[in-house]
Amino acid sequence: MKIEHIIVSENAFNHADPDTIVQSNISVVNLLREEGVEDDDIPEDAMMSYYLDYYLSQNNNGGFAQFVWNANWSQALNVIVKKGLEQIGAEKNLAYFIQQTAVVESLPKEELEAFLEREYFGENPTRDQLKNDSFFELDENITDLNAKWLRKHPQLKVLSVDDMYAELEILVGHPIEK
Repeated sequence: MKIEHIIVSENAFNHADPDTIVQSNISVVNLLREEGVEDDDIPEDAMMSYYLDYYLSQNNNGGFAQFVWNANWSQALNVIVKKGLEQIGAEKNLAYFIQQTAVVESLPKEELEAFLEREYFGENPTRDQLKNDSFFELDENITDLNAKWLRKHPQLKVLSVDDMYAELEILVGHPIEK
């Protein structure tokens, strides 16, 4: 069963903090996953918003190298992140992502595989090679752009928390524990 709408709470939609609507989408995606819904059945754009936040969190916590390592350099995820940055209009972040992707892809295959298999912390020359603090200098906020994009999305469904749970229970076919 393919879900057709990105679902967020009315409170999150109306909240002044842009992170609130992004987190509402993330909560719905996580809940659907917990209830056994496959990622392919969740709206592609809901997943894209979800993974843009993941990408941002990884960069904020440990830089691009951490994203590479924690995501196990997933080409499928890279496509989603690139497309997401394009769709939300994050041009500077997209340029950074493309630049850093080129650095990763220039690594010898054996070096990248060894990086992904070893411990992240401690001595790690590949991690250090992927380090690029210019991400923190970008004058562009992924969360703000993600929130604006979600708010205007044609598939967005804004519901009260009670109505949101009722809708999600219909979608998963059983009661959901709150």
